[in-house]
Amino acid sequence: MSDHDFPAGEGFDDAEFDADLLEEELRRAAAVLDPLPAELLQLAMDAYALHDLEARVAELTFDSLVDAIPVRGVEDPPRMLTFRAGELTVDVEVTGDGLLGQLLPPQSARIEVLGGPGAARPLTVDGMGRFAGDTPPAGPFALRLRTGGDVIVTEWLRA
Repeated sequence: MSDHDFPAGEGFDDAEFDADLLEEELRRAAAVLDPLPAELLQLAMDAYALHDLEARVAELTFDSLVDAIPVRGVEDPPRMLTFRAGELTVDVEVTGDGLLGQLLPPQSARIEVLGGPGAARPLTVDGMGRFAGDTPPAGPFALRLRTGGDVIVTEWLRA
């Protein structure tokens, strides 16, 4: 704006200024000039869907990338993970072929592999607490377990 936009002696009139209208116009301009990628929006919605105040977090207590002693001659060993939430232990083996795991003590549960912009993949748990998935996680992932009335979410890790 230049000095010539307002008559001499008059200033900006706050009563005529509509902040909500300006915000809406700026949002429309941003949507056209710099749109939000669909994948990012989906990831944000998935992250919000994880928001569950009742969920307990299963703490990572063992990660073979950090805690194990390397074995000479073994190429591309599976990654072994152990999570703990109270009395429940979740052992997981991550390979190039997918996931294998077991809940201890054995119990029925619904397990979902969370990660990326894709939908959560459900895994079936058998009577001995074992589960398997034939798709290896790519990028950050976590597990969400529903056991009875409890919801447990593991820490997020990179595959």
